[in-house]
Amino acid sequence: MKLSIIIPVFNEVKTLEEILNRVKNQTHIDKEIILIDDYSTDGSRELIENKLKFQVDKILLNEKNFGKGYSVRQGINSAEGDIILIQDADLEYSPSDYDKLINPILNNDADVVYGSRFIGSDEKRVLFFWHTIGNKFLTLLSNIFTNLNLTDMENCFKVFRSNIVKNIRLNENRFGFEPEITAKIAKKNLRIYEVGVKYYGRKYKDGKKITWKDGFSAIRCVIYYNLFK
Repeated sequence: MKLSIIIPVFNEVKTLEEILNRVKNQTHIDKEIILIDDYSTDGSRELIENKLKFQVDKILLNEKNFGKGYSVRQGINSAEGDIILIQDADLEYSPSDYDKLINPILNNDADVVYGSRFIGSDEKRVLFFWHTIGNKFLTLLSNIFTNLNLTDMENCFKVFRSNIVKNIRLNENRFGFEPEITAKIAKKNLRIYEVGVKYYGRKYKDGKKITWKDGFSAIRCVIYYNLFK
């Protein structure tokens, strides 16, 4: 089965080339790599157009800054693989976890697989207490509405059978993608798995972008997509 790896990019010039090298190092996996630049202004787009375009299968360039959810949606639409995996362009999540993430689908046990920073014995950087509390609160709120028992709804690593995610209509352009897709897969008769993954979190001075405002947006999305859509 072919794996489509979707990498949304916004102002990640410091890490983009390294994460791409780590993705390419997973040589035992039949894969296509899709970069979606969300109108970066730090040199990421120029790096993609002048150098990295020879190292990936597809490049999509947004005409303005729409957000991560929009970029992921564009990647899903263009993906040709049997399995679709979302990979952030920073170095917080390791491509060395790909086997662990896709195996439940390859073994025909799962239709959807989520990574989790809060289960398993893999290494995880110790960082923000309140950020962790916020993530766990959003996951709890989502679980209350979906009746799932996820531990990390906001995790970057989400993997789907292509034919499933391509038939889900997605609307959120920013980080609301996470609670939206969770609400919508919960309403289907799908086999959802979760696996512990490594996490090398970064600080805001290093380029971390999600803020408390996105947390309030996520609360809105949890309620809206579970109760009204």
